[in-house]
Amino acid sequence: MAMISMQKIFTAFQGQRRLVSGLAGEVALVVKRVAPRPDEAIIIFSDATGRSIDFDLRGGDREVLARLAKQIPPPIEEASAPAEPRGRGRPKLGVVAREVTLLPRHWEWLNAQPGGASVALRKLVEEARRASGDKDRERQARDAAYHFMSTMAGNLAQFEEASRALFADDRRRFTELIADWPADIRDHIVKLAYGDRA
Repeated sequence: MAMISMQKIFTAFQGQRRLVSGLAGEVALVVKRVAPRPDEAIIIFSDATGRSIDFDLRGGDREVLARLAKQIPPPIEEASAPAEPRGRGRPKLGVVAREVTLLPRHWEWLNAQPGGASVALRKLVEEARRASGDKDRERQARDAAYHFMSTMAGNLAQFEEASRALFADDRRRFTELIADWPADIRDHIVKLAYGDRA
């Protein structure tokens, strides 16, 4: 099973009604206790991506939570520190080695930088993240809203026009177009798209 990282909040819908939002374990246990209705499926969404996700709800509460802990590990900063004392040498920084393909002139420039190629690349990446952080967050929020909207509102009136307004970042037009949609769906879309910019 693929691990999912940095997706802390989940929201479950039964039909057009929002059941619960919260951490994976909380949502899973509420969904497990809700009696399924044959005419209304329960769908769980990651608020970070807007995509649906399956939780294995078989067995007792402890079994469900144990499986979720493997599927959705805590973010790195929340993970507990190892109990063993740190040995000699460089500390482990969570660095992952991967292949990068560059032209020879790029490698020459990187190797000439203080600290070498790895340090220079990390600095460049951090600088780019700071420079485009707001735009990246807005794009991720818009994409999450669209994924959720496609699943839950794809057959509702004015879906295409609302999608265009969402991607044009025309918030006024967008909220006008979805005003008649079911309240829980509409409110969740707005939260995903504009929650941190409200």
